[in-house]
Amino acid sequence: MIEETLAEVADKMDRTIESAKEDFSAIRTGRAHPGMYAKVMVDYYGTPTPLQQLASFAVPDARTIMISPYDVTALREIEKALGDSEVGANPSNDGKAIRVIMPVLTEERRKEYVKVVRVKGEDAKVALRNLRRKAKDAIDKLVKDGEVGEDEGARAEKELDALTKSHTEGVDDLLKRKEIELLDV
Repeated sequence: MIEETLAEVADKMDRTIESAKEDFSAIRTGRAHPGMYAKVMVDYYGTPTPLQQLASFAVPDARTIMISPYDVTALREIEKALGDSEVGANPSNDGKAIRVIMPVLTEERRKEYVKVVRVKGEDAKVALRNLRRKAKDAIDKLVKDGEVGEDEGARAEKELDALTKSHTEGVDDLLKRKEIELLDV
């Protein structure tokens, strides 16, 4: 029973780390990459659809992304979604594709992005702590109900703490790498 609880929380913590990686990749660093548009949703015939399902991406140089929609009729909606997104770039439409030229990041804008990354990192840590609390409550309930012994419950809590610590350090490492990437000129 305890092994199942620990395996489940480990899986959820791994997914939290993956989510943090996705959130960090969506924050631009001055270089163009398609991952920046992973969270952009386009209103495609009344249905919110991820941009990556509607278009192909090409990166001809370090600051330019070419977005070619599979359905040319969706071009205007894609352009609107890009303009409304948090990416912070102005798309230009040539009738067949959208070209997005990333402006050079200023020092001030880089520091703003670092603050955003720190908030997202703290959100991931809060999610990890919430998962730990839920798993600890489940272990405590097992001990209280007499399904497992107190020694086994204490061992499980130590494993849970080690698991939480390793995942929190993983978020810290991601955060540190992203900050270096953002502040690198």
